[in-house]
Amino acid sequence: MKEEEPLNILRHSTAHIMAAAVKELFPSTKIAIGPFIEDGFYYDFDKVEPFTPDDIIKIEEKMREIIKENCAFTRFSMPKNKAVEKFKEEGEKYKAEIASQIEEDELSFYRTGSFTDLCRGPHMASAGELKYFKLLSVAGAYWRGDSSREQLQRIYGTAFFTKKDLDSYLNKIEEARRRDHRKLGKDLDLFSVNDVVGGGLVLWHPKGVVLREVIGNYFKKFHSENGYELLFTPHIASEELFRISGHLQTYSENMYASMDIEGKPYRVKPMNCPMHLMIYRTKLHSYRELPIRYAELGTVYRFEKSGVLHGLLRVRGFTQDDGHVIVAPEQLEKEMLEVFGMALNCLKTFGFSDYKICIATRPEKKYVGKIEDWEKAQNSIENALKKTGYNYEVDEGGGAFYGPKIDIKIKDAINRFWQCSTIQFDFNLPERFDIYYIDSSGKKVRPYMIHRALMGSLERFIGILLEHYAGSLPVWLSPVQVAIANISEEQSEYCSYLLREFKQNDIRAVFDGGNEKIGYKIRENTMQKIPYIAVVGNKEKDTGRVAVRARNGKDLGVMSVSNFVSLVKKSF
Repeated sequence: MKEEEPLNILRHSTAHIMAAAVKELFPSTKIAIGPFIEDGFYYDFDKVEPFTPDDIIKIEEKMREIIKENCAFTRFSMPKNKAVEKFKEEGEKYKAEIASQIEEDELSFYRTGSFTDLCRGPHMASAGELKYFKLLSVAGAYWRGDSSREQLQRIYGTAFFTKKDLDSYLNKIEEARRRDHRKLGKDLDLFSVNDVVGGGLVLWHPKGVVLREVIGNYFKKFHSENGYELLFTPHIASEELFRISGHLQTYSENMYASMDIEGKPYRVKPMNCPMHLMIYRTKLHSYRELPIRYAELGTVYRFEKSGVLHGLLRVRGFTQDDGHVIVAPEQLEKEMLEVFGMALNCLKTFGFSDYKICIATRPEKKYVGKIEDWEKAQNSIENALKKTGYNYEVDEGGGAFYGPKIDIKIKDAINRFWQCSTIQFDFNLPERFDIYYIDSSGKKVRPYMIHRALMGSLERFIGILLEHYAGSLPVWLSPVQVAIANISEEQSEYCSYLLREFKQNDIRAVFDGGNEKIGYKIRENTMQKIPYIAVVGNKEKDTGRVAVRARNGKDLGVMSVSNFVSLVKKSF
């Protein structure tokens, strides 16, 4: 029990009870693996018929019956060859495969009542301790994660030590469903994904484009103020570029097939960095120019299996807020501090102020570059982070083969962490592209390179924003900031004047002069999460004023147009 978190042991034990219930209810079902995971557990099953919602209810009921019997979790061992033979006789081919691949002569088992499972443990003392659990969903899963192998059914669940903790988690799940960016994207008419167009390829609607443009304009202004030069590169390139970069050799499974253009193979780009380096190579650079900072909102395309595509969070075509910094070795720590500060300032602008920060260091075996360069980069990262005062974790050996990195996870409104900003050192590409600068003595020197993304990708970041704010985006981000609602046709001319006035003040406003009742208009605009509704009747028309309602239903009173404009602009 001391070797693992007690909650993980509880959940792994509950997975065993779930498997026991499935085998009792559906004896011909074959079982695979059932580990604990973050926030719960799962078990994979090979069952001819799909599990139905009624099946899940029956499994939960059977689990409660088993738990009520309060049988002990009992460990015993068996010689490997006998274990494999036993599983084959029982028709449990997945367990037989697992057992045959364990490099031990004696295998560990756990028995609970009539159910026995191959398992290292540890487990709770008895099933009676597993009172507070819930089965959550069913999904498909390939055996061993291999799409060429059998497709299994995975039942997800969760378990806690107290009813209070379970109820709190279930409420969190329900709140997450309410905030699902896919539903919000449809309700707010921001984007859609269509199978005819292709999975993972997002169609941005007019209001979604406005949101992207607002974020894009912020990106350009923010980076220009921080010394970056903006680039724009093509969506496709010759295969030769990706052969030089090494992507063709090491990343081809994530790249789309080549296309023939006049007898020469081309690819849609999975990364922007090779093109940025080709721009750097177009002229000689002096040490006086460094650091050179490039930034681009660059659209890239990466192959993702259809089973992992998820709204805006996992797509096949996306736009990165990409940046690459070419630095001299002695500038590394200072520039790292600059980039880290930029990342936090960016995230704070969008309303995120709680972070988890992790440094990933050199892998033990596969890596490029000299160890002294790795140590210099890692020391630069740690020294810079220590100066910021932020706490951080170290993931020993977790860096990419081409350099150490910093990952920043942001905490959202319902306490979920999302990976966003990444700051990645690279010893590989400067070498492969043979880039250099001329130092003060006239010698060629190989610079270091920093890859960095502050938001990650616009698609994923917008998905996170929608869920964080439950669709009620801050005024400066809202595609529509003001909706004008007239009570009757008599106010249409005045409403048209208001629309022009708001737009001249750079306020994104709409006016629908339909014949619907004012209550309907207010309700519809509120459901669209529009921050302000300017209600106009004859009294407002005659006095040149507006009656203002906030999207939370609060009546802000009647005010002059100029005061209302000031109110909206102060919210930016």
